[in-house]
Amino acid sequence: MKMRNIMFSLLAVVALGFVFKANAQMDATMDLCSKNIVPPFISDGQQYKALLSGEEIAEFRATFYGGSTYRISACSGQSEGNIVFSLYDKERNLLYSSKDYENSPYWDFKFTSTIDCIIEAELVGGQASGFAFMLIGFKQL
Repeated sequence: MKMRNIMFSLLAVVALGFVFKANAQMDATMDLCSKNIVPPFISDGQQYKALLSGEEIAEFRATFYGGSTYRISACSGQSEGNIVFSLYDKERNLLYSSKDYENSPYWDFKFTSTIDCIIEAELVGGQASGFAFMLIGFKQL
């Protein structure tokens, strides 16, 4: 019985170590994304995130209001350029893809009228799995 308690305690410590490491990685990745949302842009207050594996694609939805200038910042891991994000309208017409711009980590844009969009994010560079993060900021008037 004593050996069983020791094994359980050891397993719990190892599991906590993985949780703390994952949280540290997520925090570092979020910091990388946040460096692109700086004045005059302010965050919309949302953190869009997904855990991706292999060829999976994360899908996020957002409404952009006409006349406002926005910035999307997307990242994964500890360096820029290892995530592709694409912006589509409701009918899935491609409006932008970072793939066409050397996997740029952010994009600034403005719509003339309000539009609902779908944003897809996927890992690149042979990553087997990882977190995909995205922040959206808007320009202060």
